[in-house]
Amino acid sequence: MLVALPDAEDLITRLAAAVRSQLAADTAIVGIHTGGAWVAQRLRDALSGDHPLGELDISFYRDDFSRIGLHPQVKPSRIPFTVEDRPLLLVDDVLYTGRTVRAAMNELFDYGRPSQIRLAVLIDRGGHELPIRPDFVGATLAIPPGQNVELRCDDGRLSLALK
Repeated sequence: MLVALPDAEDLITRLAAAVRSQLAADTAIVGIHTGGAWVAQRLRDALSGDHPLGELDISFYRDDFSRIGLHPQVKPSRIPFTVEDRPLLLVDDVLYTGRTVRAAMNELFDYGRPSQIRLAVLIDRGGHELPIRPDFVGATLAIPPGQNVELRCDDGRLSLALK
């Protein structure tokens, strides 16, 4: 089955329009490394750039860490703001099982207790294994089992590909 992938840049514009009126002024935006961090930066830029921006690498928080080991490119998380009692917009590129988002929320709580966490994803591909659903979605796609959607950044432009 051939799946037509939408333009990633158009999806970010759509996502920003959906998020814009829903964010409190003190909301911080947190992207999940790598693709979610790219999307979070683009969202922040589209929303005027006033929201604090952070980035999580959830490698040590994954529930499959003992099975698959450490990702070869672990990066430090960067949360340059106070999380305690702050609303957060957690951003990822593709929502699949929900396990990455669960790991990100676990890590966020190590920084403090946010007043609220809302989830924005570029692509919701279904196949959720946990009760995690996005508040904001760029597009919902039916991706066949055995295939993955990958967000790429080439020369500063984001694009989607099937793997």
